[in-house]
Amino acid sequence: MTCEDMRTEDNASTITEFVLLGFSDLPNLQGLLFGVFSIIYIIVLIGNSLIIIITRLDAALETPMYFFLANFSSLEICYVSVTLPRILVNLWTQDRSISMLGCATQMCFFLMLGATECFLLAVMAYDRYVAICNPLHYPLVMNHELCLQLAASAWIGGIPVQIGQTCQVFSLPFCGSNQINHFFCDIPPLIKLACGDTSLNEICVYLVIILFAMIPFLLILGSYVKIISTILKFPSARGRSKAFSTCSSHLIVVLLFFGSASITYLSPKSSHSAGTDKLLSLFYTIVTPMFNPMIYSLRNKDVIAALKRLLLKKIVW
Repeated sequence: MTCEDMRTEDNASTITEFVLLGFSDLPNLQGLLFGVFSIIYIIVLIGNSLIIIITRLDAALETPMYFFLANFSSLEICYVSVTLPRILVNLWTQDRSISMLGCATQMCFFLMLGATECFLLAVMAYDRYVAICNPLHYPLVMNHELCLQLAASAWIGGIPVQIGQTCQVFSLPFCGSNQINHFFCDIPPLIKLACGDTSLNEICVYLVIILFAMIPFLLILGSYVKIISTILKFPSARGRSKAFSTCSSHLIVVLLFFGSASITYLSPKSSHSAGTDKLLSLFYTIVTPMFNPMIYSLRNKDVIAALKRLLLKKIVW
């Protein structure tokens, strides 16, 4: 079945739209949640936009590390914008309905950007590996052409597979409840609503998560094993402390993102708890993008210095 076929109803399916229950079980907190998520969205937009602007305007940050960081910040803005604006609309209007096509579109972009995040995190780990373990060869290895190729591969690498997975999920018959006990269209809660055999879909989810999450995660861990072993050989205690600080920050984000996503997608359908799924999803869809600017950049002295230079220019002008 093609994506176009999803727009037409077959004999087994009577559902034309879904209802995102979201946080409807907290009726007295709708206004508070709207305020909290609005602030989070603003923080994500401002924080990540600042990183993009600084890395584009400051010549001192024209390095592969900050090129990938700018890509990562652009990704985080897109990633959050797939889910958070819809959450805000649902909280504000209390109209939680979403069309079948709208749900499929949201899921497809969410999955594609999620795959991009996995790949970019792996690319950033590889960049640090080359910089720390092979510093003399770093300018030669991480040349401009390779950086562009790695970034482009991260952005487009997961598109065909995730489009196929979305079409596969929405080819299932939905003939029972149309209430999705989640705050966005995701695979686990949708599979729970399907009234047909979903074993093939669950197998495909496992295969995709291994390809797009487990393999990059193992590559990241392998890179950091090499990085940490190299850092331990540094003669300067200050140098070791600075390098460990950077590594620990990156690893915290990696574990937070990959850990919560893997638990959500790899656990069997029968063991899924709606409350647990929503809590874990908050980590890798909203919390991580909100803290990424602080973890990756605002603790970085080069970025802070670049931000000060930018502000001074604005004041002088």
